Amino acid sequence: MDVDAEEGTLLKFAPFQSRVDEGFWHRLSSLKLNKLRLDESPMPITGFFAPCSHKQVPSRLTLLAESLPSEDQKQSSSLPATLNQGNRNRCPVPGILYNTNTLEGFNGIDRVSLLETEAKKIWDDIHNGKVEESSSVLLRFMVISFAELKKWSFCYWFAFPALMLDPAARVVSLRSASQCLSLEQAESLSSACNEWRNTSSTTGVPFFLVCIASDSHVTLRHLADWEACMDDGQKVLFGFYDPCNVPYPGWPLRNYLAYICIRWGLEKVHFLCYRETRGFADLGFSLIGEASISVSPEWKTRDCTPKAVGWEVNKGNAKPNFISLAKAMDPTSLAISSADLNLKLMKWRAVPDLNLSILSATRCLILGAGTLGCEVARLLMAWGFRKITMLDSGKVAISNPLRQSLYTLDDCGEFKAIAAVRSLNRIFPAVEAEGIVMAIPMPGHPVPEQEEQSVLEDCKRLHDLVECHDVIFLLTDTRESRWLPTLLCSSANKIAITAALGFESFVVMRHGAGPLSMIKDSGALSSLSAEMHNLSLTNRMGKQRLGCYFCNDVVAPVDSTANRTLDQQCTVALPGLASITSGYAVKLLAGILQDRLGIFADAEFANSANNPSSENCLGILPHQIRGSLSQMSMITLVGHASSSCTGCSSTVILEYQKRGLDFVLQAINTPMYLEDRTGLTELKKSADSFNLDWEVGTDDVEDDCVEI
Repeated sequence: MDVDAEEGTLLKFAPFQSRVDEGFWHRLSSLKLNKLRLDESPMPITGFFAPCSHKQVPSRLTLLAESLPSEDQKQSSSLPATLNQGNRNRCPVPGILYNTNTLEGFNGIDRVSLLETEAKKIWDDIHNGKVEESSSVLLRFMVISFAELKKWSFCYWFAFPALMLDPAARVVSLRSASQCLSLEQAESLSSACNEWRNTSSTTGVPFFLVCIASDSHVTLRHLADWEACMDDGQKVLFGFYDPCNVPYPGWPLRNYLAYICIRWGLEKVHFLCYRETRGFADLGFSLIGEASISVSPEWKTRDCTPKAVGWEVNKGNAKPNFISLAKAMDPTSLAISSADLNLKLMKWRAVPDLNLSILSATRCLILGAGTLGCEVARLLMAWGFRKITMLDSGKVAISNPLRQSLYTLDDCGEFKAIAAVRSLNRIFPAVEAEGIVMAIPMPGHPVPEQEEQSVLEDCKRLHDLVECHDVIFLLTDTRESRWLPTLLCSSANKIAITAALGFESFVVMRHGAGPLSMIKDSGALSSLSAEMHNLSLTNRMGKQRLGCYFCNDVVAPVDSTANRTLDQQCTVALPGLASITSGYAVKLLAGILQDRLGIFADAEFANSANNPSSENCLGILPHQIRGSLSQMSMITLVGHASSSCTGCSSTVILEYQKRGLDFVLQAINTPMYLEDRTGLTELKKSADSFNLDWEVGTDDVEDDCVEI
């Protein structure tokens, strides 16, 4: 290597250069969201570098994912033990990260003050002997950054603090190492350096002593051995890993000279800029030089910290670096990251106890891909649900796209379930969505004998779908289409959410646990007839069971689609009502999943002092929500299970579990069968024969109160 350095000229230093791996930004983003949040406290990090190994390219100080602490790792100012273990291409260097919450905060950082603070640490390390323990502290660095997580862009600026010698060091001599040593010395030095670099306990030590004995034998020793080397009468060079590829020393020599001057008071320093080629010592590329240094008496005083320089230059200018990872990221990964960002911001800003993992793992079955089904599906994804199945037998009509948010005119004529799932995947590619084209068998819609087998197969398929999902949304257009899903959910004890629209009103409700949820032994079902009444009214928590969609009915579900006028054939509701209703429905599900009792959670009421709302991070957990747009009002109600319910009473559940699909088929073909089986027929007869005589009371006679 041609070295251009005249004797007596100022000693030049090639600046350190940095590189940040993408993995560092990914881990910083995760730390920011899951642990750091708004904390702007300085964070210890670790950089890595190695001696320059290519004559055309310098070695850079690099930040990797492991440069940052893991989310469960406590911050420490010292290097992790795993990073101190030898890796010849990753010499660890301690650093500090100042990550701001805003770009304005980044731009407003007092960089002069920060640099002085970090330089003071190096100054103290020199005076207190820490350099002898871990010489890498001479290379302390600093990074200031701002992470724009919504756009996956990052702004950052490195600083490599260097104490300024006053007066500056001057060159006495500077040549390639091979020109300064005899052949025997060169061979011995190469061997010693290779051994140092290949030994796990020393390869991470960037500053060392090169001791040359009178017989030309060379050994490398730690800085703490300097006095011993001098006692042996050996020639000593101060060696260091030089990351630079230019014909003058690299940045690490600056603080090294300051250390040598303060520690031993030397005015003439012989140094070795160690460099490699293909992983082996290259003395033709390495440099040996001599520098003259002299400093003011103030340097002997620890209280007087010298000035420092070191902010990295970006393309010849003193300015930060900007990087955007969005374009380089896989679109699906970017979508997941962006969606998770919103949820995690919600978690650490407002709902710290929110369990996001349970939401993403929950399997949701949406029955009905109409106005409500489309809104619910989109909101489920916004809440972090990732597993969605949509079931519908209809096709997209030309009137649907305006009201049903997952469709466009291009989807007209296609099955809703298929078009909806395609739209979900366009909106969020990471969703695991499936569309199923199937009609739900309904009471009051008799099945011709030739179609019975097909209907039974649909019943079996719906049963299997309910079994393999955790939550079922009942969002179909008719009452009778909700009967079979209600029966199946009660039998399997699945979470069921019903939502329905009027013109300007809505209802959202969660079904209570099934009547047999307290029975674990299926063989005991045959002996339960004597306890049917109690079982239909209580759950396994011993509390009154919440009702289902059919518990308040005194008639069985029948065909409600026959003889409909045009306005009855379509969902006629005020625009926006479906969005409000769906929001409540999905919020209700999220609350159930966050509650420790889940489906068994008690009904809670708004503005009630008796609510244990603090137990649920999302607030109260009502049974029913009823609202009116015309009145701009909403109320929460509770309706307990009925022993005569056609959808969830123990009578129908036991009958279904005994007879299976034969019971379902009979209920479909003979609607009055459900009323007869549950006792509704007798109840209506009793009500018809019950006459009330109204008498005018006097002041001293209490009014008669009749509870029905």
